Amino acid sequence: QVQLVESGGGLVQPGGSLRLSCAASGITFSLYKMGWYRQAPGKQRELVAQINSGGTTNYTDSVKGRFAISRDNAKKIVYLQMDSLEADDTAVYYCNARRFSRGWGPDHWGQGTQVTVSS
Repeated sequence: QVQLVESGGGLVQPGGSLRLSCAASGITFSLYKMGWYRQAPGKQRELVAQINSGGTTNYTDSVKGRFAISRDNAKKIVYLQMDSLEADDTAVYYCNARRFSRGWGPDHWGQGTQVTVSS
């Protein structure tokens, strides 16, 4: 049974920081490309950051220089360090896991964690 559990969301002031965590189980974690997506009300879910098994990262332009994705394969956790948070970062953040094996396998999703940036 695949399970992704996000944590670390909450209310933070503009300019503040949060670190999100996603704990995975039921997968061979090191084989999966991990990602963070977010969805604000009335908007489509968008990719925030990805990290592959080799540590290569990819970020959407709006978070470059402010967010950092990392992974701990031993703990089977992927992190999203978010600094210099802005109101536009407010969204539900979802953890994603996907593996390429004879084509891309199915997306696995967590339930999401709310991040609210407000004064």
